[in-house]
Amino acid sequence: MNSWKKNLTLSASLLSATLLVACGDGGNAEGGSADGESAGIETLNIMAPTFETTAPPSGNEWEEALVEFTDQDVNIDWVPNVNYTDRMNVTLASSNIPHVMVVQGKDPGFLNSAEAGAFWELTDYLDDYENLSQYNEDILLNSSINGQVFGIPRERDIMRSTAMIRRDWLENLGLEVPTSVDELYDVLKAFKNDDPNQSGADDTVGMIIPTWYGSLDTLSVWTGAPNIWGFEDGEIVPTFATEGYIDSLEMVRKMVDEGLINTDFTTLSPDDWDSAMFNGDGGVIIDVYSRAMRINNLFNDENGTESETYVDITGTLTAPDGNEYGQSTDGYSGFLAISKQTVTTEEQLEEVLTFLDKLASTEGANLLNHGIEGVTYDLDEDGYVLPIENDLTPYSLEQLGMYGEVYSMRPEGELAETRYRLMEENEENVVYNAAAPLVSDIYARQGSQLDDIIEDARVRYIAGQISREEFDAEIERWYSSGGQSVIDELTEKYQELMETQE
Repeated sequence: MNSWKKNLTLSASLLSATLLVACGDGGNAEGGSADGESAGIETLNIMAPTFETTAPPSGNEWEEALVEFTDQDVNIDWVPNVNYTDRMNVTLASSNIPHVMVVQGKDPGFLNSAEAGAFWELTDYLDDYENLSQYNEDILLNSSINGQVFGIPRERDIMRSTAMIRRDWLENLGLEVPTSVDELYDVLKAFKNDDPNQSGADDTVGMIIPTWYGSLDTLSVWTGAPNIWGFEDGEIVPTFATEGYIDSLEMVRKMVDEGLINTDFTTLSPDDWDSAMFNGDGGVIIDVYSRAMRINNLFNDENGTESETYVDITGTLTAPDGNEYGQSTDGYSGFLAISKQTVTTEEQLEEVLTFLDKLASTEGANLLNHGIEGVTYDLDEDGYVLPIENDLTPYSLEQLGMYGEVYSMRPEGELAETRYRLMEENEENVVYNAAAPLVSDIYARQGSQLDDIIEDARVRYIAGQISREEFDAEIERWYSSGGQSVIDELTEKYQELMETQE
């Protein structure tokens, strides 16, 4: 496990609305009685999102397998994902909160409920369980609320960012896949100036950027800036106040000045991103690995191939200072929270955690993700999943997954193999957002406006619409408009958090 103090990460969560939380003071059929006597949980009620067109019917084969494996009767209330947040908030304000609830993020309704005591604080319990104790400590901290764990995180990939590059353009110019930010610049320059598509015309650029500017965020981290928020000289600092960010900003402005980036980067829709690269407008995109796979599939479809590699990927690039800084996600997608309204005693909490501990085992994790071994899937000689054709309706319980060893499908082709290798290797250089566990009340009220100041100034500066002095003036406006108050609040919360970890 990683240390909670190592790469401590933060991201200010939004908090804007207050909901009434019905904590309940009476008895209920399965969660105890009014006089405080404990009762076991006969049927565990769970609320979870579904991405299926229709929700899985009660008593389907998958849930029956879950009941058999855990030896716990369950009732799962599947809610369409598009309506999940609204339904969750209504449920939180009711007197009928399920024992376990999937919470998709630190949204206002959940934050208010947790702070009002509606959910169990789990920090002191997870280590007592064989599988639940195997959490990644950084991710658990990221998912916490100011260091308090109110849910078991649904872990997700930590490293997702890469530069994807047209392999044919590299080959046409005799270039190698770049391994550093400086080498990436050289590739972009060659893609602009050296006729990579061999058309004889000046009709290409190096990198394509749409009106979603995550590419710039990734590049700034690769250059040495913090991932949204960092901690320097005793206080929380926003990434744009650091040398690495400014170095990246100046580099991108230089790229724009030299024509290495598409001229319509202030208007190009993200919906047209894939086609722009596929059609040969530019040779590089910085985004997530899944986009590289999707673009590569466009080439396979065009050429009638299946798993050929037309797009190369870089993973994390080395910064000008010689180090590697990997832009990470927070490492989770929501969490499973346990209600104090319906799970009223530590004995009942132990029942619920025992159930979840089984789901976090290797067998449980694969039941949730792949179904029933020998019925819906087998494993080949190398441990890869082989789906089995069957007549069962293909529902999935993966929305209940937390962590655990999940078997994977065999990677199809060189690109897929490289992707998973790089994702694993790059975790050594992870840079988490230093404010991920922290909840800022001020940012909840003013964060959107503050973010707009910086985003607008960055785009106008790299487009050459404002000077460096005008950009710096916008930074000062951010501080005076509430940004300094956010820094002060986050710094205080960070220091309090660190004290609890000593």
